[in-house]
Order: sequence, then C-alpha cells, then structure tokens
Amino acid sequence: MTTGSTTTGQWDPEQYARFRAQRSEPFYDLAVLVQPRPGMRVLDLGCGDGSLTAWLHDQLEAGETIGMDSSESMLAQAKQHEQPNLTFVQGNIATFEDVEPFDLVFTNAALQWVDDHESLVPRLLKLLAPGGQFAMQIPVNEQLISHITADGLAGEEPYLSALHGQVRAFHEVLKPERYSQILWEQGAAEQKVRLNIYPHEMPGYEAVIEWVRGTYLTSYQTRLGPELWETYLAEYTRRMDAAIGTIRPFLYTYPRILAWGRLG
Repeated sequence: MTTGSTTTGQWDPEQYARFRAQRSEPFYDLAVLVQPRPGMRVLDLGCGDGSLTAWLHDQLEAGETIGMDSSESMLAQAKQHEQPNLTFVQGNIATFEDVEPFDLVFTNAALQWVDDHESLVPRLLKLLAPGGQFAMQIPVNEQLISHITADGLAGEEPYLSALHGQVRAFHEVLKPERYSQILWEQGAAEQKVRLNIYPHEMPGYEAVIEWVRGTYLTSYQTRLGPELWETYLAEYTRRMDAAIGTIRPFLYTYPRILAWGRLG
C-alpha cells in the first residue's frame, strides 16, 4: 500500500500490482486479527488502488469505510471500487483527522513512509471510538540486500547531493515489543503483535529489482529526476547482479510486523 506522505514519489499502479498475490498475503493475515462488529466505521490508511479496501469493507459488512492515500494515480484506480458507503480520499497519514471516531483504523504497509512512530501510533489510536480496534502491518526490511544496496548507492555522489542527504526511503520502524508497549500505554490491553517472515521465491535478482521498483525505489526515482534515476538504476542493477546474480532461484525473505489492539 502507498503512504499518506506527499514525498514518497509517483506510484505506478501497474508496477506495484506485478506482485499482487505476494503483497496481498500480509493484508489478509492482518484482516484475520480484526474482530468484526455489525456496522463498523472503518478507516484504511494507505489504501492504494482500493481493491483490498473494497474486500475489507465487504468482508466486515462495514457501515462505512474510508480509504485514504496520497497517490493520485492509485486513487484514480480506487474510484472504480466506490460504493455508497465506501469512499476514497486523498490525504496524509501524519495529519489525517476526522470529525467522527472510527471503530477500526486499518493500515497495511504504509506507516514505514511516515516518521516518528512514537508519536504517530498514539495519534492514530486517538481516532478510535471506545472499544475501537487498531490493525497495522509494516515491513521490517533494513537488512534485506535489496534495501541495503539501494541505500548504500544513494549515499554516494552524485546521488547523495541530489537527495539532500536523505539516503533512506523508509523511516525507522520500531521493535515489535515497542509497538506492543505503545498499544498497552494507550489502553489496548487486548492485543496481538508478531513478526512474520514471508518467503517469496524469485527466479533471480531481476525479479527482486522489479519488486522494489514498485515500492522502495519510487522515492529515489522521483527525487533523483529522470537523468540521474537512469544512471542510479543501471548501477543498482549491476550491484544486485554482483550480490545475488548467481543464486537462481533466489529466496526473498520479507519480514513484517503485524499488530492488532482493541481499546478497553
């Protein structure tokens, strides 16, 4: 899913959807943690193209669902899923507010684009009504070769200057136990927090590059501009080939935190 930030790049729905089945698996695992109630008011932060938001709306038989994203291209795709009680809006996760509380705040693979989770998660929990639920899935990928290579290259010239020193696309993700503690501090004594590893068998390093081009590299592509992006991508491809090119197939082990909590 895409983020609520406006600085993460221009998302390509077709590129993102190339691995739709693999990207959707954590969404469904997170949805299983939600305790359905009749007529829930639901907020999906980072709704992407809206297909999974529509599924969640129907699955929960929600009274109202709002999908929010920052990407105009993703929201253009999401419009086809709109219903009388399912709408999509453009916004920013870091500043989103609404006049009415929600029974469920759901966010799948989006909060990694937003800074300061120590403040962000408590603020999102304040969007909930008493007894409301919070469900979050977030990647933990600092140690993946795809991301280490991307950030390492971004830290070199001429890319470092063009990126104004911001060499990581994602913001810092907390430890699972810290998210559990934050949920508890905010009144969610009933909770489930875990780290899942999602193994994706890729035919080779080329497929891994296509994966990150649909997510992590979007920020670099936008901020570097067309000319620098082409040289960046060519060198990134060379380094990924050097790192894992001989391993075919390649097991791309993708860790993700799934966290659910219900306010007392």
